[in-house]
Amino acid sequence: MCFSGSSTRRGLLAGAAVVLAGCAAGGRTSGGTDNGGGDSGRGAEPSAGTPPTATAGVVPPSAGAAAAASSTPSTGGGPATELVRASSGRPEVALTFHTNGDIALVDGLLAAVAQAQVPITCMFVCNWLERYPDYARRVRDAGHEIGNHTYTHLADLDRQSAAVVRSEVERSQEIMERVTGGPGDYFRPSAMHHATPTVLAEAGRAGYAHCLSYDVDPLDYTDPGADAVVTRTLAAVQPGSVVSLHFGHAGTIPALPRIITGLQQKGLRPVTVHDLFA
Repeated sequence: MCFSGSSTRRGLLAGAAVVLAGCAAGGRTSGGTDNGGGDSGRGAEPSAGTPPTATAGVVPPSAGAAAAASSTPSTGGGPATELVRASSGRPEVALTFHTNGDIALVDGLLAAVAQAQVPITCMFVCNWLERYPDYARRVRDAGHEIGNHTYTHLADLDRQSAAVVRSEVERSQEIMERVTGGPGDYFRPSAMHHATPTVLAEAGRAGYAHCLSYDVDPLDYTDPGADAVVTRTLAAVQPGSVVSLHFGHAGTIPALPRIITGLQQKGLRPVTVHDLFA
């Protein structure tokens, strides 16, 4: 769900803060530790092929990536456009979350978001969402933005055939539509910074105008600790940045309030991806 007015979004976030915090305290779904990619929150992003921590933060550009793109959907059914960083110059950033993981950790992060009253964009791993559909409704009803982050979160999606990529896009799209009433605003491929031509083609074929990338990656899925997540994020972020973060990792929970404080000190305001590229 996208909202056109920042004041409307702030009102929804304020009203939802108590609801989400209450859900985090006592409304957990059974099922505990599964995160759709590994145990105890690990595996939401594979470590194989990940740049070393010395390069954490700024994501290298891709020759095929659009640093800024219109949020107007394409009408010809052609390949999706990749969104990496907005070029409006406004002092805004988007905090995006790969959304799956241990339920207790998901609840903890939702409580931190509710307390901060900032909008986020949640990209759901849909085999996880299939088991815990109430979380998409909670996120949407709190005024946040939702998107599709594949069905099984394959670690080698960039090396898969078009048929496999199509299955990942369409199967997760069907779940998003069934659970939330829509396909989600963006498609984010798994385990890659930038979408391949095959991913862009299959996302566009399914009706997604945009694949969502990012330009800031603190590698929180490697569990480096809250201090590292905060330092890496704030060192790399700039106006228009899209930050990649994760549910399901304990260090991200205490890092989030400090990241938001640091953004405020830099004069930067968190917004949804929709508002960032508007």
